This record gives sequence, C-alpha cells and structure tokens, in this order.
Amino acid sequence: MKSVKYFAAAIVAAATIGGASISHAATLDDVRAAGALKCGINTGLPGFAYTDDSGNWTGFDAAFCRAVAAAVFGDGNKVQFVNLTGANRFPALASGEIDLLSRNTTWTFSRDVDLAFTFVGVNYYDGQGFIGRKSLGVKSAKELDGASVCIQTGTTTELNLADFFRVNNIKFEPVPIETNEEARVAYLADRCDVYTTDASGLAATKTTFENADAHMVFPEIISKEPLGPLVRQGDDQWADVARWTLNVLINAEEYGVTQANVAEMAKGTNNPEINRMLGSEGSLGEMLGLQKDWAANVIKAVGNYGEIFDRFLGPNTALALDRGQNALYTKGGLLYAPPMR
Repeated sequence: MKSVKYFAAAIVAAATIGGASISHAATLDDVRAAGALKCGINTGLPGFAYTDDSGNWTGFDAAFCRAVAAAVFGDGNKVQFVNLTGANRFPALASGEIDLLSRNTTWTFSRDVDLAFTFVGVNYYDGQGFIGRKSLGVKSAKELDGASVCIQTGTTTELNLADFFRVNNIKFEPVPIETNEEARVAYLADRCDVYTTDASGLAATKTTFENADAHMVFPEIISKEPLGPLVRQGDDQWADVARWTLNVLINAEEYGVTQANVAEMAKGTNNPEINRMLGSEGSLGEMLGLQKDWAANVIKAVGNYGEIFDRFLGPNTALALDRGQNALYTKGGLLYAPPMR
C-alpha cells in the first residue's frame, strides 16, 4: 500500500549477497528445518492483526499465517509472527527475514514485477477512503482543499492520495506517519484534519475511538486495493503452498466444509472435489510436497474463509463489515477459487 523506487534499492541490497539472490527453491525445507513459519503481519490493526487477552497475535491476516503453518506442520500454532511497518515489510521479505507476508498489502504491477514478489491471490478486496471529524463540516473528500492528511509511508495510499487531489484540482498537506497506531494518535491529537487508508483500516481504526460518532468516513473510494499474501519470486513450490492454502479456504466455504465438520468429511463424501481437497482421494498433497491431509489440517486450524471473515471482521464484531465484494461469486461477490483437481 511510497513506494517502488524508494524500496527497490533497499530490497536489492538486502536480497543480494555476493551477486546471488537469497530467493531459492527450498523455502518449504527451510521452514520445516526452522520448526516454524516466519510470517510478517501488521504492527497492530483491529480485526486484521492484534493481540488477544492472552497476548497472542490473532486476526484475519494472522489466521492466514496459521493456515499455512497448518498446511506445512499440521499445527496452526507453529508460527513466529514478525510485526512490520509499511516501510520495512518488503525488505524483510526480500532478505529472508520472513517466509511469507500477510499484512493487508495491495497487489500492484510494480510490487509483482519490479520488486520481484509473487502475490498468491487476493484475500480481501478493498479500496482507499478518508475519515474526518464531522465538525469539519465536510461531506465529501472533494471538499478537502487545503486539508492536512495523515498518511502511512511505504504504502500505495501516498500515490493514490496525490492522484486524487491532482484530478480534483485541490491541494493538501501530507502528515507522514509509519504505523496505524501512530496515525490514530496523530489524527485524534488534531495533527491532521483527516486520515486516509484502506476502507477496512478506517473501520478498524474507528472502533478504537472513544467518541466514534463524532467522526465520519467520507463516501469516496478512490482506488482499487486488492489485498493479499505474498512470497519472494524464485520458489514456485513455496508459492504454490501459500496459493493453494488460500484456495482451500475459499473452496471450503463454497463446498460447506467447516471447522466443525471437516474431520467427518475427511473420511469421504459423495463429492469427489471435496474428497480430493481433504485427501480421501487422489494425491494433491503429495504434488505440493505436503501430507495428504494438509487441507483438512488447514480447515481444522482456522475454519473456512467465511468463518475467518465472520470471526474477525463480520457483522458480529466491532468492525461490523459486510462481505460485499468479499462474498463468494455464488453470492454476488468476487471470491472464486480454482478447482481442486
């Protein structure tokens, strides 16, 4: 979500040792040897990556880390969470500090091609918005001429913001910050008139306000933000493990496989697609270098996509987000996973 040129030099320096890229086709072996998945997540964002009452990291993005750990180890708890800002997440992945990045990161051309990362899919369709105080008397982001705007560095929101104000022929004063928490504090301390980030992030941040009703999210969504997990280029097997873990979560919801019934369904059903996914037929796990019950272990650990969404982001949570574009394609959304065959 500054982006490309600033990070390119840092990533090249971090990822190149003696002229050879650190990326190699052995990440799965390295993860197994380490005994845990090193997974990069946010420094703290309600609903997506946060600590529970016991101090354990949890949330929508953290659940994907646990899902991949379950695919590899059969145990979703074998994760070492690494908290990363927008600025240091890409060097951390490129250098091998982490094996996987699951941190509300937008899939863009430059990140995919120029920074040499592989996005394994979209797990949340989002768009950039604005939040401001109702006392500003502003009803639309197009009325923000001359406003000061809190914005996280190292994100696509910087370029989107500049584009939006340029297109609408208005000016703004950027107030750069590094983390969502810093943005929240700066905004509530009146260091900026408005804060801009992904709409999901705005909803998450608003839940932490003492007087949330005094603030409004403006109606404009100014960008496409397809968020998803990513890995380094150069290791197709590891990318496949992450990609098909995400596909399992989505397909499981479509097929009605849940955390509660997966153990029973793994014994065999009259649906060959489910049987192949859960390992009672075929050898999909072997093709990935995993156990035949890898997908069943994923669902046992975290549930299907819908269960994860409802648990951390849905109507019965503080964020109270509707599925919208993140519903299955069968229910008018954009979520669609390739078949398990």
